[in-house]
Order: sequence, then C-alpha cells, then structure tokens
Amino acid sequence: MTDQAQLRAALAAVAASIAAHADELTALDAAIGDGDHGANMKRGFDAVSADLDTLTRHPLPEALKAVGMKLVMTVGGASGPLYGTLFISLGKELAITPDDYAGSFARAVDAVAARGRSAKGQKTMLDVLYPVADAVGARRPPNEIVAVAHDAAAATRDVLAARGRASFLGERSIGHVDPGARASALIVEAVAGVLS
Repeated sequence: MTDQAQLRAALAAVAASIAAHADELTALDAAIGDGDHGANMKRGFDAVSADLDTLTRHPLPEALKAVGMKLVMTVGGASGPLYGTLFISLGKELAITPDDYAGSFARAVDAVAARGRSAKGQKTMLDVLYPVADAVGARRPPNEIVAVAHDAAAATRDVLAARGRASFLGERSIGHVDPGARASALIVEAVAGVLS
C-alpha cells in the first residue's frame, strides 16, 4: 500500500470514528467546556472525508499539510488550529526527514504544544499525544500504542485543567475526561488500525 493509500484509509477511519463518537465528545465538552467539540470535530473530518481524492493525490508530506489546512478551516474553535497544526507540522517534518516517522511525529506534537502554549499534564490533547509519541519512538506495537492513548485519555479525569475553557472551572474540572484527549485517543486508534 502506498503512503497516499494508507493516508486515505487512515483519514477515512478517523472520520468514521469521530462521527461515531461525536455525541460522546460533545457530552464530555458540555461538562467542562462549551459543548461543541464533537460537532466541530465531526464537521472537520467530514470535510476531510469528502475531499479525500484531492487531499491525498500529492506526496505524503504535502497531503498531510493539506489535511491540516482543511481542519484549520473547518473544525472551528481552538481545536481547528491545534489539530491542523499537528497535521501541517507532521507534513513539514516528513518533508525534511522522510524516514523518521517517530521523530517527525514527536516534533509535530511539540508544535501543537507551542501553538496552544500548553504542556503535558494540563488536561489537554497533549496528555495523549506525548505518551503516544513516546510509545511510537520506543517502537511499541500498534495495540500497545492504542492502549497508551486510551489510558492517557482516561487519566485526564483526575487532572485539574490548567488550559482552555475547562481551566475556568478550577477544581470542578476534576472528575471529567478531557474531550480533546478523548478525541486524540480515537484518532490514534483509527490510524493504528490502518497502519497495523
């Protein structure tokens, strides 16, 4: 399978998973945010899914950057720029070091952290992305990487939010899974299912 074919299959799997879990993501966001995360993510990945032929006709780095731009333009809220940055940065990194998937992914996660001015441990998508980057770098098998992602998302339940709208709730943010972390785990699971 070519890089473009794998990307196409992975994006289709991500879009299907986000659509299937949109109500769950919205409910998680309603508890600690503004209640639109599921709808926003679904809109973004529906737009990606509808344009797969165009987005994936280019070499992998350019295709990833195009996906990122599509997400920036369609997801909305803070999530659009953050998920967009993940894909755009991954594309840029792979253009420089095409064989270094693990390093490129790790640097793309760093770019998300810089864009959101956030760090691991603040109840955000980074609480999933950094452990996943470590697992990828350690060459752990796909099923273990997926387990890392889901465990990390679940662990945000006990974290005090330090960034985003949830941070306004203070102690009341504890006891709720972060919707961005949950969405990130779903994305990791969908991609791993294709790549494995």
